[in-house]
Amino acid sequence: MSILQATIRDTKTKGQVNDLRNKGIVPGIIYGGEEPNEKISITVKEIKSLINKENYLSNVISINIGGKEQKVLTRTISFDTVTDEPIHIDLMRIVKGGKIIIEIPVKFINTELSPGLKRGGVLNIVRRKVELKCPAENIPTELVVDLEGLDIGTSIKISSINLPENVKPTIQGRDFVIATVAAPTVVKEPEKPTEATEGEATEGAEASAAEGTEKTSTDDNKAEGEKSKGEDKPSSDKK
Repeated sequence: MSILQATIRDTKTKGQVNDLRNKGIVPGIIYGGEEPNEKISITVKEIKSLINKENYLSNVISINIGGKEQKVLTRTISFDTVTDEPIHIDLMRIVKGGKIIIEIPVKFINTELSPGLKRGGVLNIVRRKVELKCPAENIPTELVVDLEGLDIGTSIKISSINLPENVKPTIQGRDFVIATVAAPTVVKEPEKPTEATEGEATEGAEASAAEGTEKTSTDDNKAEGEKSKGEDKPSSDKK
């Protein structure tokens, strides 16, 4: 289990909080349970170490404040819009006997053992996270879906996932789908014209052009002949 090192902070103004951030320290707060909220500060290095862990938003962690440890859950981390550095963290106490609603990521294993995926099928993921209602002391870090033996057309529903004791999805009354193994999608390209068809079309166009030229030449010769006859005819002189 991850352990965060933190200290109590006594900041009262926005300027004091900004001074902490300028020194590489992230302000935060711990809330929940019967104890009062605690204002804390954690180094940027500690926060980044937490963020780099897989599924950090669903992992229960231990925080050490002045030698006293308590279990908490990361609820939100705020980031600077320009530098993308962490600027605030909210942690919630894990209180034994309490209930918590949390989104848990879904992990798919044994893809290479799925006959459907081997034959070109596609894993269509409907839900990458599932919202669960959990006892505070029994929060799963992930939901595992085993794809071994699954063929094309298979629907993986919430009922096929083994949930820890007393852990239930917040969606009740229906067995909703997590993912499906779908048939491959084949895009059919339009057929291209064959070379013979292209050749025939070209020959036809050339023949039409030649025919048009020949007709024009014939008409021009005919017109020239009629003009010549008109010039040879003698004109009658009036006396």
